[in-house]
Amino acid sequence: MRKKWFFSFILLLLLLTGCQQKQQVLQDPYEKDDFLMGTYVKIKVYDEGKKDALAPAIARIKDLAGRITVNQKGSEVDKVNENAGIKPVKVSKEVFELAERAYQMSADSDGGFDLAIGPITSLWHIGFDDARKPSQAEIDQALQLVDYRQVKLDKKAQTIYLEKAGMKLDFGAIAKGFITDEVVKVLKKYKVTTAIVDLGGNVYVLGDSPRGTAKNPVPWNVGIQDPNQARNVIVGTVPAANETLVTSGIYERYLKVDGKIYHHLFDPHTGYPFDNDIAGVTIVAKKSEDGDALSTAVFSMGTKRGLSYIDHLAGVEAIFVTKDDKIYLSSGLKKTFELEKKSGYKMGDPQELK
Repeated sequence: MRKKWFFSFILLLLLLTGCQQKQQVLQDPYEKDDFLMGTYVKIKVYDEGKKDALAPAIARIKDLAGRITVNQKGSEVDKVNENAGIKPVKVSKEVFELAERAYQMSADSDGGFDLAIGPITSLWHIGFDDARKPSQAEIDQALQLVDYRQVKLDKKAQTIYLEKAGMKLDFGAIAKGFITDEVVKVLKKYKVTTAIVDLGGNVYVLGDSPRGTAKNPVPWNVGIQDPNQARNVIVGTVPAANETLVTSGIYERYLKVDGKIYHHLFDPHTGYPFDNDIAGVTIVAKKSEDGDALSTAVFSMGTKRGLSYIDHLAGVEAIFVTKDDKIYLSSGLKKTFELEKKSGYKMGDPQELK
């Protein structure tokens, strides 16, 4: 389930609100951007005198991406995949922790998210020049290798073992979230209190808006882009502080064959893209890693079950955009989400979902 290696279909537009600037927090931030992991990444730091946090933050992205990305020289995940059915492979602490979290999410979602989806994603290869629709026979064969339960993690030895030859890990549906959280740790190490981390749509807003005050803090006002329009056209906004907003959608990367569109979010049970009423979903959470994995997990459920699933999770909210141009909100966002009146979307009633 490689996800959003190019621009995410939902770009989060950050709008500052408030009236007074905090002491020692800049109106115009220090910022640095780069093209990494197949997407543009940008970090903005608003604390005065904290420009030196930018370089190590970018360096952290490069380091982790090099270890996690498949088909990249020096990738630890590649080494694990190459030794499938042969032997366990010792990996770094960070990669092992990522594998543990991905395994947990695979189990929690009943395999709707599966860290062993690699044989399917590499077969379709959507988003690359050699993307194609495989034959049913190829899909059936690849599905025999997709089973997170056959990924063996040895915490003491810090090894990962894929039990069958041909199995492949693919952390594309959680990697950017994991790396975003690691970048936030770097910023906090440098005593940064106000910042934006944007890894191609995986956005984390650290602290409050620079235009608030110590006595009257003001959250960031985060706009969520319309998946059917040009960039910077939003469907609505939500306030956020010390939170991440992570999105997935069917229009961000796809393959068109004989007039039919196949998007890049794959169902581990069928080997085809998820086929339900969801056009896009945004997860609001404290950790970007959780948001990344959940944005894929709920895609496997459809809007009705996805909403119920999110409402049973503490500290997590979601915005669902459906194919019939309606927006559904998890319970914690119903009082804070602001619909953009000119968007053409309507608020949906969860009670009417089938």
